[in-house]
Amino acid sequence: MISIAISKGRIMDETAPLLARVAVRPNEDPENSRKLIIGTEKRGVRLIVVRASDVPTYVGQGASELGIAGGDVLAEHGGAGLYQPVDLGIARCRMVVAARRGYDYDAAVRQGARLRIATKYVRITREHFAAKGVHVDLIKLYGSMELAPLLGLADAIVDLVSSGKTLRANNLVPVEEIMPVSARLIVNQAALKTRRAELQPLIDAFASAAQVRAPARAARK
Repeated sequence: MISIAISKGRIMDETAPLLARVAVRPNEDPENSRKLIIGTEKRGVRLIVVRASDVPTYVGQGASELGIAGGDVLAEHGGAGLYQPVDLGIARCRMVVAARRGYDYDAAVRQGARLRIATKYVRITREHFAAKGVHVDLIKLYGSMELAPLLGLADAIVDLVSSGKTLRANNLVPVEEIMPVSARLIVNQAALKTRRAELQPLIDAFASAAQVRAPARAARK
């Protein structure tokens, strides 16, 4: 049995066409089902429904051979024990530093100010600012990140941005981009070594499906 770890929400929605192309259609709707293990039309393949932040752990620890996770989750996790063979090109967004409109972020950085940064991406944020030589105090939050600068809890936030509408609605602006983000197919390294004959065809199928989707996406732009 091959297990594919995946999370509900945007990644599940955007992965559905890819799963269809590789003949891994779930037997029931993962978004509406209460089941956490869901069979598929492809014999010997099942979906494991977990939290987005847990996908790398399930795959890295060998509880699932494959998984689909955002680049933000993978960067925060560290990627130990994981092979990332395919950028699926879905769930695209950016990880940015954002601050209140009118806050002189560049001046604060140049002057060596110690910044207070609110984020749930502690590892990524720490490494980003350390590379710039900027001292930061990290404030870990799990939601409503935009409130932190508005209420004086933080000077800036590090978070994902897609359309930017939420930032604009709360009078925040991106002041620096950390990295582009998209979802990736991940594979347990040990499983790939011992079960390559089973896993490689599925990996190749995902790669082909992602390539088919890429020209279609470019044509719509």
